Amino acid sequence: MSSPQPADLVALAVELVNQISPRLVEARAAQTAGTGTIGVSTKSTDNDLVTEMDEWTENTLVEGLLAARPDDGILGEEGSSIAGTSGVRWVIDPIDGTTNYFYDLCGYSVSVAVQVDGITVGGVVADPVRDETFTATLGGGAFRNGVAITSSSKDDLSTALLATGFNYNADIRQRQANALATVLPRVRDIRRMGGAAIDICLVACGRADAHYEEGLSIWDLAAAALIATEAGAQSSEFGGEPDKPGLSVISSPGIHDDLIALLHDAGAIEAH
Repeated sequence: MSSPQPADLVALAVELVNQISPRLVEARAAQTAGTGTIGVSTKSTDNDLVTEMDEWTENTLVEGLLAARPDDGILGEEGSSIAGTSGVRWVIDPIDGTTNYFYDLCGYSVSVAVQVDGITVGGVVADPVRDETFTATLGGGAFRNGVAITSSSKDDLSTALLATGFNYNADIRQRQANALATVLPRVRDIRRMGGAAIDICLVACGRADAHYEEGLSIWDLAAAALIATEAGAQSSEFGGEPDKPGLSVISSPGIHDDLIALLHDAGAIEAH
């Protein structure tokens, strides 16, 4: 049997995500208008939210993927774990940025990566609010709504716009806040916009110059990191374990080394 083509795998993910995104927006709008409700519970901490739409999205993606490719493996944030026998694994974050979704803010996304024999070969990150879908295949470039994108050409860290996020664990949040006090005066500004997948795609299309964050999981990173690197960004990881790096740094190449040095100074990398 021939190996699946990354472009075909990405097309399947895009088809499913395009069916899901409008439903997420509609459900959120109904909640805001008082004509519908979205159930919510917590996971690792009281700040780690999961809604019924997270679960619905993951279930819908799993059903659609397995209907098309029944032998594939799946790893999803909300508990889906299927080994598969084809050598293909789908990595799903049904709503990356659930807190933003719960509070009716932008900055959430649906993220789907596909791996073949352990290598990420395709990624899809859809922003339902802006109606933007970021895609990439390994070696095939990165796109937003089908139009090629590139990361910024920023080469001066002092005028760079950085995006970041914060862990749900209070002790880690404190360490991140301490590091931020060193980082902030030495860059143009910091943005904390939402889920990591969207933030990294903002780096991919030049809306931000860098993203760094501690404690992300593979479902946060896999699709967006491929999109960013295919758009010309540079990526580094420090510490951690398989499927969960300690610290992820993705930026325009011209500031990457300086940003890593700054994160060393801030103690963010030494923690790993």
